[in-house]
Amino acid sequence: MPKKLIFPIIVFIVLILVGISGYMIIEGWGLFDAIYMTIITLSTVGYGEVHETSLGGRIFTIILIIIGVFIIAYIVGLVAEIFLEGEIRSILGRRKLDRKIQSLKDHYIICGYGRIGRTICNVLTQRSIPLIVIEKEKQARQELEQDKILYIDRDATHEESLIDAGVRRAKGLVSVVSSDPENVYITLTARGLNPELFILSRAEYSATKAKLLQAGANKVVLPYSIGARRMAQAIIRPAVSDFIELAMHESSFELAIEEIVVGNNSPFANLTLIESKIRKELDIIVIGIKKKDDRTLFNPSSQTTIQPGDLLIAMGSYENLEKLRKLLIADS
Repeated sequence: MPKKLIFPIIVFIVLILVGISGYMIIEGWGLFDAIYMTIITLSTVGYGEVHETSLGGRIFTIILIIIGVFIIAYIVGLVAEIFLEGEIRSILGRRKLDRKIQSLKDHYIICGYGRIGRTICNVLTQRSIPLIVIEKEKQARQELEQDKILYIDRDATHEESLIDAGVRRAKGLVSVVSSDPENVYITLTARGLNPELFILSRAEYSATKAKLLQAGANKVVLPYSIGARRMAQAIIRPAVSDFIELAMHESSFELAIEEIVVGNNSPFANLTLIESKIRKELDIIVIGIKKKDDRTLFNPSSQTTIQPGDLLIAMGSYENLEKLRKLLIADS
């Protein structure tokens, strides 16, 4: 209940008690008759008096009506004001939200805000990557608002929801709803709306992976399968598992693994790894290079040439990786 309503309601309840007590004392009526007379007097319904009233009773009734009318009118006015303010705030909030959504470009659309979706949003938000969530479940709205995530509370399988989320302007879409058929349908719809969109989808069962790829997904992840393999590795190779966990953890500033695209005018472009002195000066290990023709060189030799458009997979401290990123993506 809004705080501004509490005091008037308390006053109104006190007035009812005063009315009941007044009729019982002045007229000597029983409790029920006093309650009935007080209610019909304050509500001004005009059903008539329960019993013939004395002069004192009539004066008391007049005072009760005057005070009651003012208090009821005040309460009704407050209630109307609260509803009106809420409606205006809702309209203005929706318009502000729509403007934010319309201004999104090269963003990611996350379909589903369950445990997986929420984790993805947290990681992307930490990197200041623009995103919007499409979620139809009402219980997720409070979490979205608490996390200050831009969202549309609709069904992601509907084409209109994807259009309103800016799918034609988006850089990528992540479909992580709990149903495989819905993920397939979302992927198929999104691919039809934006042929260039990067689509990452979740699959519960391995049989669904082929269907999602056929529907247009660029990548498909099976969370349970990955989780099971990670748990098995924790048993077989615990030290390796801990090392990978440390490298992949977003909050780790001691060690991280990043992928960085080499810009056309980067000072490292067309140099070999040994000539770039990445390892010597930045204390970073290049553990892989993905070439523009999609070939991936694992553990490249020191004589491997860094070319514009290459994607370097590097490992080192977060601070040094950020320095390398600035050097590699330089376009001026």
